[in-house]
Amino acid sequence: MNATLASPVNSTIVRFTRPAWAVFRAYFAVASRLLPDLARRHAERLFTTPPRYAGRNNYAADARRETVVAGKHSLPVWQAGPPGAAGVLLVHGWGGRGVQMGSFVAPLLAKGFRVVWFDHPGHGESGRAAVALPDFVRALEAIALTHGPFAAAIGHSLGAAAIGVALRRGVRLGRVAFVSAPASITEHTRNFARWLGITPTIREALRSRLERRYGLRFAEIDRIADLEQLRLPALFVHDASDTEVPFEHAIRLSGHLPGARLVKTYGLGHNRILRDRAVVEVIVDFVSGRDHNLPTEVPVLPRPAPIY
Repeated sequence: MNATLASPVNSTIVRFTRPAWAVFRAYFAVASRLLPDLARRHAERLFTTPPRYAGRNNYAADARRETVVAGKHSLPVWQAGPPGAAGVLLVHGWGGRGVQMGSFVAPLLAKGFRVVWFDHPGHGESGRAAVALPDFVRALEAIALTHGPFAAAIGHSLGAAAIGVALRRGVRLGRVAFVSAPASITEHTRNFARWLGITPTIREALRSRLERRYGLRFAEIDRIADLEQLRLPALFVHDASDTEVPFEHAIRLSGHLPGARLVKTYGLGHNRILRDRAVVEVIVDFVSGRDHNLPTEVPVLPRPAPIY
């Protein structure tokens, strides 16, 4: 459920070969007009089923594994570091896993933090399930109650969006780093419908169905102007070539958080940004409060010599 996707074949929504995607589009083009209710049900299934995580599965540190219940979901939660230390929560995105945030664990432990990460509902060891952004938010709220307080949180993609919603709902965090964060679920739904080939009528039926299911309107989720009411240090890190969530989303979001910092990266895309050493260093410095000299770009690009 990333906000926008440039390539549905390689996106974190679904992972199909190009021939398979062409078949899906042909199916929905016909079903949207002849069997609209069936098309809506199938589109909803695709929209709410996370793709299998295909990344690394090795954890960066020994950790204590626990379980937290969030609604009907049982979430595996890992915790490392001194129990009484300031906590940092790591929040993965759609189609990811807690282990995806592993590059941050060792550097944060070296700074003396207690680090907590988990698998969202429908992801990893939480088991397969149809889920959406509100499930992510409820998971965050549950873990904030059981493993907080948190001095900081680092969120990626939909996990970053969930942090933003949770903050607006009253979850308290000291500092927040938003990595590759989407700004609008409504925009994503429109792009999803366009790439799938469903009609606007089916798209709106899908939106309405999900809003009733969760008791939360997309328009409420997208009220990013409400971020202006928050008073906390915030950092946005986003790649210029992100094809899943364009860099423009970071500009929009950071503009609504007073005093937010924005770091633009190059050549890292939507996911590799989490493993880049320079990016990890910048975010760990920010979380540690050593953010007076954060760069605005990573890597720092050479400037042309002045012409006299």
